[in-house]
Amino acid sequence: MRRFAASIVGHFLIVFAQFITAARADWRGIEPVRRQRIYYANHSSNADLPLIWTVLPAALRRDTRAVAAADYWLKNKLRAFIGRDVFQGILIDRRAEHRTEDPIAKIVEALDEGASIIIFPEGGRNRTEDPLMPFKAGLYNIARQRPEIDLVPCWIDNISHIMPSGEVIPVPLACTVTFGAPVHVREEEAKNAFLKRASDALRDLIPARGHA
Repeated sequence: MRRFAASIVGHFLIVFAQFITAARADWRGIEPVRRQRIYYANHSSNADLPLIWTVLPAALRRDTRAVAAADYWLKNKLRAFIGRDVFQGILIDRRAEHRTEDPIAKIVEALDEGASIIIFPEGGRNRTEDPLMPFKAGLYNIARQRPEIDLVPCWIDNISHIMPSGEVIPVPLACTVTFGAPVHVREEEAKNAFLKRASDALRDLIPARGHA
């Protein structure tokens, strides 16, 4: 019953997102084929996760889990249902003192079970003027443990205008998620060098008009 309910809610979210955003995928550097991947994206809105999830083809969506903040998605029963059952969330408590599990171990376990994942390596919503905040070490630690898996940069465009910070009603506006060429950690590559290279790969997907 929960799986059926999750399917219905997921379908509603897809229809709603398409109505509000006309969301589309631009597979610029990689093909939308059924292959295990780590999709990493910029993060400026609570709508980021639903948008990436929405534009994935159904076959990919079924195999993809989201790394998400437990303190946000467990705030009430509806969010908990969507986070756990619809997005198949790997819920991580951002407050280190409250953690009872190693978050990297949880993510690697999901990968070992065959899932693809969506992750936001900035670690939180970007409220700065810069298009990207510095990446946290998590992406490097995951890549180091499973270097064979494609890390696919995903630039979400216009989402900060669709769901401005502090607003609860989305503003209708076209949104594009651009998927770039995959990145892999190199043998003996230092953490900071890898994180800069991964960040640069994501920045390269920003539309030429800029990020205003």
